[in-house]
Amino acid sequence: MSANSELLEALKSLPVPGLPYSLAELGRVVSAESNAHSVSVRVELGLPIKRLLPELEAAIKQQIQSLALPDQVALDISVNIRSHGVQRNLKPLENVKNVIAIASGKGGVGKSTTAVNLALALADDGATVGLLDADIYGPSLPHMLGVSGESPTSEDGKSMHPLSAHGIQVMSIGFLIDADQPMVWRGPMVTSALNQLLQQTNWRELDYLIVDMPPGTGDIQLTLSQQVPVSGAVIVTTPQDIALLDARKGLQMFRKVSVPVLGIVENMSMHVCSQCGHEEPIFGEGGGQRMADNFDVQLLGQLPLDLSIREQTDSGTPTVASAPESMQADAYRAAARMMSARLATQGRDYSRRFPNIVVEEAG
Repeated sequence: MSANSELLEALKSLPVPGLPYSLAELGRVVSAESNAHSVSVRVELGLPIKRLLPELEAAIKQQIQSLALPDQVALDISVNIRSHGVQRNLKPLENVKNVIAIASGKGGVGKSTTAVNLALALADDGATVGLLDADIYGPSLPHMLGVSGESPTSEDGKSMHPLSAHGIQVMSIGFLIDADQPMVWRGPMVTSALNQLLQQTNWRELDYLIVDMPPGTGDIQLTLSQQVPVSGAVIVTTPQDIALLDARKGLQMFRKVSVPVLGIVENMSMHVCSQCGHEEPIFGEGGGQRMADNFDVQLLGQLPLDLSIREQTDSGTPTVASAPESMQADAYRAAARMMSARLATQGRDYSRRFPNIVVEEAG
């Protein structure tokens, strides 16, 4: 095997730091060439990696050094987030590459807080992100993002521009009604309202649109999962058995309507004492992993139960925005990265998608 071929194979199998996937699984090694004086490598990945970039560059250079190649390395790493398929009978949203539904089998598991911070984490890693509040009965995202009382603008009276908060595009029924007004609507009215929010919002070239689904698995949730063009779904649960029972129902609902389940996020996994930092699994331990194993899906992350998360969300500056270097923000970023990685690997056959790469020895 030539030196360049050996380099190519070594890079393709290189694990991406912090993820259970290789470079070839998350993208492609576009080119890998070496000569007596230098090495040139081009890599394209299918997920946002802004914060991960220094670690990835170091890992690639270390792999090159292990092959006894020259130390002078020209490295080009780019990101190309692709659109993934949706349900066969639905048309993808205009200007939106991927819609990811964040769902839960029951209320009270921190689904909306998780959805907000996952969206902010994706944006923090360099993606263009939108967030849609699909919980028509209890819209909470305007308050969580600090934009309560604001309203979207419309130039033609038919479509609306999303609001902006902490670097992401946001739309919610909460922007269109009084905060104290109850939504006394039947299922068809809820579905119609959500479709209008989806179709009549002028999303601006989104890599990901995160949809915060209403909790539960009733008729409304089933109808929404059949009518929203979704690339993948994430189930949020807590470790306790009663929450896991309902989470299983949510997972099965998405499978019945042919929406791929990207994985499970276990929220409130560990309580962190605000005084001493002691960690205790007050809602149980290992439930999310057992559910992931039973249903053959990925456990995307385990998020802490921490007072600061509640305080930051209530103040309109969620954790990833207000404390980006904190342990809690790191947990959200790790879960978001695993989620986007799982989507990037979904249904991809590299042998057919990409041409064969011919490596030639450089002079």
